[in-house]
Amino acid sequence: MKKSFWYILQIIVWMLVVFAVARVEGVEKYKVVDGDSLEKGSMRIRLQDIDAPELFQYCFDKNEQKYYCGKKAYNFLQELIVGITSCEKYGKDKYGRWLMECFDKNGRSINQQMVLNGWALSYGDKYNEDEIIAKKMKRGIWQGRFMRPELFRALQKKKENSNKIKKR
Repeated sequence: MKKSFWYILQIIVWMLVVFAVARVEGVEKYKVVDGDSLEKGSMRIRLQDIDAPELFQYCFDKNEQKYYCGKKAYNFLQELIVGITSCEKYGKDKYGRWLMECFDKNGRSINQQMVLNGWALSYGDKYNEDEIIAKKMKRGIWQGRFMRPELFRALQKKKENSNKIKKR
C-alpha cells in the first residue's frame, strides 16, 4: 500500500511539473510584429542594428513583378523565431521598445540571419558585410528593386500628414 501511494504521488508531482513548464513556455513565446519587431507577452522588442521592410511595403522582383517584401520579411522572421533560445538587451528606443539581439540554439544571431538572407538591411555598421553578401547573392529584397524602409516610412508619414491637412 505504501509503495503504490508513493508511486502515485510521484506521478502527480511529475504531472504538475510538466504542466507548469508547459504553461511557462506558452507565456514565453515570441510573436512577430513585422520584419524587425517582436513581442513577448507585453514586452515590445526591436531587433538591434537591422531595418526590415514595413509589413505592407512592396518591392519588385527580378522580373519587375510587384510583391509584398514586408510580408516576406515577416514570414522569414516567423521561421527564425522558432529557434530563439536567448536575447540580449541593449536598452530602449525612442518608442519604448527593447533593443535586442536574439540567438538560436546554435548561437547564430537572428538579426544577422535577417540581413544575410536579404530580408533586412544593416542599420549601422554591425552587419554591413552580411548586407554586401546578400546583395551580391541577390537574396531577399536584393533580387530586384526596393525602397529603403527608412525612406518608405518617411514618405508614409509625409503622406499621412498631407491627408490630415487636406481634411481640415
